Amino acid sequence: MALIDVQSLSKFYGPHAAVRDVSFKIKEGEIVGLLGLNGAGKSTILKILGSFLLPSAGQASMAGFSVEFDADRVRELIGYLPDRPPLYDEMKVVPYLRFVAKLKNIPADQIESRISDVLRKTNLEEVAWKCLGELSHGFRQRAGIAQALIHNPSIIILDEPINGLDPVQIVEMRDLILSLRGKHTVILSSHILSEITRTCDRILIIDKGRLVAEGKESELETAFVTTMRIIAEVQGEVNVAALEAIKGVRQVGITQNAGAQNNSANISVVTLDCDGDVRAQIAKSIVSSGADLLEMSREGNGLEAVFMNLVKSSNKSTGKPEGVKHA
Repeated sequence: MALIDVQSLSKFYGPHAAVRDVSFKIKEGEIVGLLGLNGAGKSTILKILGSFLLPSAGQASMAGFSVEFDADRVRELIGYLPDRPPLYDEMKVVPYLRFVAKLKNIPADQIESRISDVLRKTNLEEVAWKCLGELSHGFRQRAGIAQALIHNPSIIILDEPINGLDPVQIVEMRDLILSLRGKHTVILSSHILSEITRTCDRILIIDKGRLVAEGKESELETAFVTTMRIIAEVQGEVNVAALEAIKGVRQVGITQNAGAQNNSANISVVTLDCDGDVRAQIAKSIVSSGADLLEMSREGNGLEAVFMNLVKSSNKSTGKPEGVKHA
């Protein structure tokens, strides 16, 4: 049974559909990412899952509880970080977490231990007695996650948790999210492709309120990326004709390895433009021809290529979709 179950979910604001007929399931312990352009409907989906927004149609349940009819039970199960952390700037970190713990009905004799635990998990010890309003953006995001974790929820919802962070803070936030794997079920949204790849077990791609694809990155690449470039480093004579005869290979290029002194080792770099992933066939052809395959790599855009393929038809007039980052 799925821990999170979404069926035909829609949300309308007047005639505008922010979310339209979205369905997906998430298993216990997974980290799942919602990927889409700014305004694609990611935050709306997360607000509905957190019982902060009612759906216009369809249904969603968290651990069997309806987000619409069992909202109080759902809120007990989840920790939620909205796109703007719910912080009180005049409060210090520890008193703020103590306040949140009381709101979450944590027993009084457990509050201090829970605070110590989330301070450690989010690396907030050094600013524990500073006012929230004095903290950097990165520490404010950490404080937002700390309040989401304070009651040890089984489900954690993070809306753009790395938005606005510097490179060092992004790495730290990534490590924090990865540390939650297995202990919690996490669903997060982002428009930063590389972070979705590095942190998520599965990806849900949202475009204009619709779920247009879902799966692991490798599955999405197989399904939606039709061309790729394969680069092989070969020692010995390259049988170009045999490589060109492989089904799916469109073009073969060969250059001498400039890194080999006078190329006495007879090392070549072979570049193959292919329809689909035919690395196994290429490797077999090279080895069977009597040459040695020293290295093979795939040159491609991965998730970026998948994303672009899925949304380009609706963004032809603007070129590269605005708001998507490749950091």
